[in-house]
Amino acid sequence: MNKEAFIFLSIAIVMEVIATTALKSSDSFTRLLPAIISIAGYCIAFWCLTITMRTLPTGVIYAIWSGAGIVLIGLAGWLVHGQKLDMPAIMGMGLIIAGVVIINLFSKSIGH
Repeated sequence: MNKEAFIFLSIAIVMEVIATTALKSSDSFTRLLPAIISIAGYCIAFWCLTITMRTLPTGVIYAIWSGAGIVLIGLAGWLVHGQKLDMPAIMGMGLIIAGVVIINLFSKSIGH
């Protein structure tokens, strides 16, 4: 398993969550600091994602990136912006987490 790829993928996910949270706070890019954080966060996220793509399959990367991102952005929306999640949303996110765990534990595509 390529630990460096997963470190960069983790950084990409965290930066994308920060950038998306800041995007909401930027109020359609009318607030300068959140807008700058959003743009910088996305740039860092995509740069880290390109490093990850050197060694891991794109489909696996995207499944982990999008799955973790959905759950973490849902959590950030709740914590930072006071957005509510109903039970179907929470259950759906639980299924997404299960999918990401299954990929990481059992997929031969990521080279355990």
